[in-house]
Amino acid sequence: MGVWVRAVLRLLVLQAAWALGGGPVRYSVPEEAKGGTVVGRLAQDLGLEAGELEARRLRLVAKGRRASVEVSGASGALVVSSRLDREELCGKSAPCALRLEVLVERPLRVFHVELEVTDINDNAPLFPADRKNLSVAESALPGSRFPLEGASDADVGANAQLSYTLSPSEHFALDVKSANENRKSLFLVLSKALDRESMAVHRLLVTARDGGRPSLSGTMELVISVLDANDNAPEFNQSVYKVQLSESAAEGTLVVRVSATDRDEGPNEEVCYDIVSLVPSTVKDVFTVNPSTGEIRLTAPLDYEDVRLYEIQVEAKDRGTPPLSGHCSVLLEVVDVNDNAPEVWVTSLSVPVPEDAAVGTVVALLSVSDRDSGANGRVRCAVWPAAPFGLVATFEGSYSLVLREALDRERVAEYEVEVRAEDGGAPALRGSRGLRVPVSDVNDNAPAFAQAVYTVLARENNAAGAELARLWARDPDEAGNGRVRYSVAEGAGGASWRSASRYVSVEAESGRLWALQPFDYEEVQVLQFEVRAVDAGEPALCGNATVQLFVVDENDNAPALLPPAGGGAGPWAGGAAGSRPGPASPASLWAWAAWGAPAGQVVAKIRAVDADSGYNAWLRYELREPRGKGPFRVGLYSGEVSTARALEEADGARQTLVIVVRDHGEPARSTTATLSVSLGEGAAGAGAGAVGAGSSVPGPRRAAGGEGGAEAAVAVAATTNVWLVVAICAVSSLFLLAVVLYGASRWAPRAAVLSGPGPATLVCASEVGSWSYSQRQSRSLCVADGAGKSDLMVFSPNLPPPAGPAPKETPPDPPALLDTVSGTSFSTPSPLRVSRHLFLPSCLCLSAAPLAAGLGPRASGLGPRRLRVAGTRQVFALWLLTALSLVPAFAGRCSQTSEVLRALRDVV
Repeated sequence: MGVWVRAVLRLLVLQAAWALGGGPVRYSVPEEAKGGTVVGRLAQDLGLEAGELEARRLRLVAKGRRASVEVSGASGALVVSSRLDREELCGKSAPCALRLEVLVERPLRVFHVELEVTDINDNAPLFPADRKNLSVAESALPGSRFPLEGASDADVGANAQLSYTLSPSEHFALDVKSANENRKSLFLVLSKALDRESMAVHRLLVTARDGGRPSLSGTMELVISVLDANDNAPEFNQSVYKVQLSESAAEGTLVVRVSATDRDEGPNEEVCYDIVSLVPSTVKDVFTVNPSTGEIRLTAPLDYEDVRLYEIQVEAKDRGTPPLSGHCSVLLEVVDVNDNAPEVWVTSLSVPVPEDAAVGTVVALLSVSDRDSGANGRVRCAVWPAAPFGLVATFEGSYSLVLREALDRERVAEYEVEVRAEDGGAPALRGSRGLRVPVSDVNDNAPAFAQAVYTVLARENNAAGAELARLWARDPDEAGNGRVRYSVAEGAGGASWRSASRYVSVEAESGRLWALQPFDYEEVQVLQFEVRAVDAGEPALCGNATVQLFVVDENDNAPALLPPAGGGAGPWAGGAAGSRPGPASPASLWAWAAWGAPAGQVVAKIRAVDADSGYNAWLRYELREPRGKGPFRVGLYSGEVSTARALEEADGARQTLVIVVRDHGEPARSTTATLSVSLGEGAAGAGAGAVGAGSSVPGPRRAAGGEGGAEAAVAVAATTNVWLVVAICAVSSLFLLAVVLYGASRWAPRAAVLSGPGPATLVCASEVGSWSYSQRQSRSLCVADGAGKSDLMVFSPNLPPPAGPAPKETPPDPPALLDTVSGTSFSTPSPLRVSRHLFLPSCLCLSAAPLAAGLGPRASGLGPRRLRVAGTRQVFALWLLTALSLVPAFAGRCSQTSEVLRALRDVV
């Protein structure tokens, strides 16, 4: 409102001046006045009436410019016709006056009018650009100045007076300097050092404000980019990386990826990685890092037991000038896996262990360890075999190997002990340690012979100093405790035993049994003594064995003729040359027979005996003279002289027979007997037993014919019946004895006679003869009746061992056990036992010989039980055969059988 008042007053002043001076009319109008605004009363100021304006054709002429005013025809006022823009009309010129000419006709007159357009604050300050970009080095120092282009204002005067302000900033300030009244210099001043990494771009707003009322303003945005300087070292996202990795990880396994950033840019932010140190320093070339990516990989195997924790120092370096670097640590913890088996160590070993060591004795101290940890390092221990040793834990990782059971060096001389350890891993690993524990000897074993009873055979007439056998006693102890010395124990068998030291001696070291003198079977048949074995231990222990020495007969005695059964004195004839002196042989034997005596009638019997035994004492009788078919014959084994045919008178009054008695030895020995038989009539009654030498029987005598013959026949028949009854009773008694023996052998323990590896010989002898049957490992035993013939037995000789000492650890094979079974033979190895002697008459031996010969070859295929049954059946058959054979024998139907059975009759 004040503006308009001032304009009106100015107009009034102009009019007054016009009226006074006649100059141009001056008006003032503000710019941007609205259309129709009255600038001034032009007609009135020119002195024109309002009604005459149209008549005088008043018009307004502008000089070279567009007039934004016009004269109103009704009122004659000068009004605004269009927008007045002082800046457009005058620019920065001040004042801004429009020079107008007013033409009036009738009369034509020209009036000058000046229209001043006054400025109003209608233009805000304007910067050259709305946004200005600046680049400032990060390293720029505080106080640095950066010129700015100021703003401009189209207004003039106070409306164009500008002031500048800067948006708040801790790094920049605005400095305005006035060069002159209309021009100011604008500077941007760095007040604080820049940090690109904290703020890379600063955005500031510069505001220019004019002096108008109200004031107007303009702004310009300053975008300040901070240029990077290599002032930041690379930084890792972690100062310490903690990683766990299994020790079984393969080479090339990714351990960790480290990452470092550099807040700089460009080359200053490019980072290169490197491993600068590794703890422990003794480990080399285990890890590698990729320079670009920071990946750390494994290049060598890990071992938890060697290094459990690695510390890796990694450096990150940028490419700036100068380069800056950052560091980080990688702590790698190695995770244990069960890759180590337990280890067992022997810290102390006390060997050898005495075999009498007490239970609980500590044998060894052991240390057990496992390099793994946790469950993988927990170890369980055991000992194998479980006996006789055990483990006792003393403290963690230490054990004692102790004795759990009593030791016996003779059973086990050395133990191979294995201590086994197993850890608690999955799968579990095992370790072991072997220990050799020898057992030292204690003299706790007495020497023991291989046999309790040794059966030794020695030939008669052996050489003095001959080796008879080798005895061997085993002492399982060692060294002096097992060194054995042998000796013959005197007086061990009592008064009934002969003194063995006269006949044998035993070598102390080797146990060889030697003969001190030749043996005489006829003097000593069996020699029984004890041999003692004593070791060298402290105290000394001893063992005994019984030796039964059997003297084997040699054929060193010729048969000797016995005097007639009736006895009598007379001359005797000597035996065969080279025979041992014995009973004298009769110079001649006398017998007589009757003419007409039938064939088979016994005339005489030659009686002889041989001091030897067995085959050597088995005698046979042969008729040497007369040769050819004579009237007499001699029983091969009975020695009975009987008629070969009926006697005739043509045979003469006397027959002289030369009979040779021969044994079966090798070589055979013999003696000769001469028998003179007188032939006559009626002599049959006494022919059967009339054999004499120097007897009272005179020469040939004739008896009364028929009566004498009948009496003789009756006598012979009576004698035969008596012998038949005796034979039957004997056979029945023997049968009963066989039944008893069978029962005893069936239900009672069986005894045996020990035999060596040689063949056994079955030998039977009697006064009438002997026979033998040889069978490998025979067990038959037969003893005949009669003086001096009751000790015949079957045995296999213990042959002397080969020369040289017998090794201690290789005892000789024990001899086979001979079971006594009548008529049969088989062998069974068993310990030595003393034999039970089964005494049988020689007649059974004679009858059993063919049976044993038939059964012997088959005996090896039969078992012991079947052999005993078979043997018993053979005995039964033997008795039956003997009984049946007696009938034809006494009937005189078979001459050969009668000879044998007559011998049986004599024995019975």
